[in-house]
Amino acid sequence: MLGSLQGIKCIFSPAEPFFKNGSLFLQVWWRQEPCFFSSVPPQPVPPLVQTLQGYLSTLEPLLPPDELSHTRRMVQEFGSPGGLGARLQKALEKRARHTKNWISPWWVQWAYLESRQPLPVHSNPAISLPRRDYNGWRSQLVFASKLIAAVLDFKAKIKTGHLPVENMRGKPLCMELYPLLFSSCRIPGPKHDYIAHHGRSRRSPTHITVVRNYQFFQLEVYNSDGSRMTESQIHSQLLRIRSQSWKTDKEPMGILTSEHRHTWGEAYNRLLRVTQNCAEVRCLSKCTILFVTTLIDRYASRKAAQVLHGGGTFSNSGNRWFDKTLQFVVGEDGSWGLLYEAAIAEGPPIATLLHHILEYCEKPDPKRAPLVPLPMPKKLYFHIDREIKRDIEHAKQNLDILINDLDVNVFNFKKFGKELPKQHNLSPNSFIQVALQLAYYRVHDEVCPACDIASQRMFRGGRTEYIRSPANQTLKFILAFDDPSVTREAKLQLFREAVDAYTALTLKVLQGHGVDLHLLGLKLQAIEEGLSIPKVFMDTAYGLATHWKLRTGQVPANTDSVMCFGPLVPDGYAICYNPQADHVHFSITAFNCCEETNAETLALTLKDTLGHLQELLQPTV
Repeated sequence: MLGSLQGIKCIFSPAEPFFKNGSLFLQVWWRQEPCFFSSVPPQPVPPLVQTLQGYLSTLEPLLPPDELSHTRRMVQEFGSPGGLGARLQKALEKRARHTKNWISPWWVQWAYLESRQPLPVHSNPAISLPRRDYNGWRSQLVFASKLIAAVLDFKAKIKTGHLPVENMRGKPLCMELYPLLFSSCRIPGPKHDYIAHHGRSRRSPTHITVVRNYQFFQLEVYNSDGSRMTESQIHSQLLRIRSQSWKTDKEPMGILTSEHRHTWGEAYNRLLRVTQNCAEVRCLSKCTILFVTTLIDRYASRKAAQVLHGGGTFSNSGNRWFDKTLQFVVGEDGSWGLLYEAAIAEGPPIATLLHHILEYCEKPDPKRAPLVPLPMPKKLYFHIDREIKRDIEHAKQNLDILINDLDVNVFNFKKFGKELPKQHNLSPNSFIQVALQLAYYRVHDEVCPACDIASQRMFRGGRTEYIRSPANQTLKFILAFDDPSVTREAKLQLFREAVDAYTALTLKVLQGHGVDLHLLGLKLQAIEEGLSIPKVFMDTAYGLATHWKLRTGQVPANTDSVMCFGPLVPDGYAICYNPQADHVHFSITAFNCCEETNAETLALTLKDTLGHLQELLQPTV
């Protein structure tokens, strides 16, 4: 049952009843949680006609006229009054009235937990952060201690309700993802995964896991009185871990988590047959964060790749547990980064966490270490039989194949940043999105389906939605831009129209009126009712429109960080960008197995394209 106390949600949970002196007693314990979404409205179900019209509009730049006419007739039949679409729409609206969020649980299940692809590259995003000013393992451990203390401080702000509610365009955002960042883990299953969250248990976990040389350590980070350990206490414990982890001949257990989810699910069950392994795996699942001390390449692209997947079996991929929600990686040369599991976490909350860490790291340690003996960090020991050994070897081979197939290109575009579009009353994000489509067209001589990840946290329990491109206005601009017969003034007008059209689409999505979540909801509602999948979703046009050759994401941060993840399709790209005032950080990934795509070629073309757009806006520059 629920109660409220001064803006704090109090959750009462009955324990087992017991008898004493002939009377029945019922123990009740309660905990406090910040009420993060009380003022956030529910996510709306968009009008059916609006979504279907928006869907058809996104197909116009991608399909020839005859195919578009066929799809239009199919969509009209689906959306006709009293038809199947109207029936499913009514069911979704009923679902919205009786659930916290009508689509987010379905979205997480469909987009993440039912996906059987490996988590590294395909799912888990990585963030590579600016190099710290130190070199050597001693300074590495000092910074690592500071970083861990900063994370614990952030966690304390969430627990006590002192984390400020975020706003977007003057409206509060749902903050319920924040408590889930800690002490949570994705658990593999044969058909779908599930999420284990231990932070809301009666006794929240008080440890983190530290990994070095394929060896895992349980490190308690709270004193016996419940107070957080100081930086100097954490530092002394990290020194102990370093002294216990010199050997490099250990089996890389973490490599198992990089497997295809069905394969890892089977290996996971074999692993848990041994009682000893159950306790060690549970320790990893429950820990607040996973922390990796390692060596990282200084070169930007290789550094981003190292954080993303560990660099392979001969590098650091064994020093990971890819199911873990938060994994921090700290190198001896000042390089560091963060890897997170996307079914639980999202870019903006992670950016907020990183901002807090960077601010915290500028402050001196305010606390003196108490003169109390600290327990030795507990080393985790796994029993590895012949079957598990075989699983590890297979996982090594498969991960190395995946890593060798991924091409990563990270660069800093320095000619201008987000201030240039602002000076011309253009949205920086829309400016970059149109530039990406133009660059893709210049390389491949066609436009392609692209999705830009947008937040839905302005709604209760909201997650993400796609902003689709290109729009008709974008195609018109692209066809005109390299045509010498078109005047500069006409090109500039078409460019403005393309950017403004994308901005209008963005605004629609931020109002909860995107296309893809609604279409997914209609499809899954039909499946839930035991109906055949509607024809509109079996149409080749739907397959084409959701074959995302450009997977993009803007994660604006107050620091020179860059996010990186893999493409959604074998013949596609993934592009992340972080616009700063006078420069923009980009990461581009593609698969080497596809002869048509090349991350470096697209990166070079994008640089040229951005320069040409600058000349279009400022011809005298």
